[in-house]
Amino acid sequence: MRYRPISPDALAAELTERVDALTHRRRIAVAVDGAAGTGPLAEALVAPLKLLGRAALHVPAAGFLRPASLRFEHGKQDPDARYTDWLDLGGLRREVLDPLADDGTGEVLPALWDAERDRATRLARVPVPDRGVVLVDGEFLLGAGLAFDFVVHLWLSPGALRRRVPDEWALPAYERYENEVDPTSLADVVVRVDDPRHPAIYEP
Repeated sequence: MRYRPISPDALAAELTERVDALTHRRRIAVAVDGAAGTGPLAEALVAPLKLLGRAALHVPAAGFLRPASLRFEHGKQDPDARYTDWLDLGGLRREVLDPLADDGTGEVLPALWDAERDRATRLARVPVPDRGVVLVDGEFLLGAGLAFDFVVHLWLSPGALRRRVPDEWALPAYERYENEVDPTSLADVVVRVDDPRHPAIYEP
């Protein structure tokens, strides 16, 4: 695999340009998928997109985790549950992605569940105008049929994954994701982030 080194600022600028070129739908859904570093990259695209006249909203997938009673049904350190049961795919689809459809309401819920307090957030919906962009970041976003228009996958080598993921018990979940979904084959852009200060874009 060949990677092109790029600075974090240049990466944000290049991705912003790619996203801004998407005009096939009234509103655009972007996924920033990976085990680490997804939030900062998604947030780094918000201001540049706004400068281009594109309303941009960052929606962390962590705001769509399922209640603790469901996430931890098999214990708090079950890698299979982490992979299949933690993220509320239905809620993310219903409250974020479906409203972005051309015939959708355009009103997005920025978070559904407060995992720390284990209760509903009760946040107000945010209207996303035409040409607006919603950036959803998190882990295991691919392979589940979520309707994203553009996907960035942050790839980590096995050694970097062990270093950068604080929950060592969850490593089998990431290995399963890699083997079953092969996210690099589904993404529009793959970025190696072993060192987040020195990313590199995969060039096939």
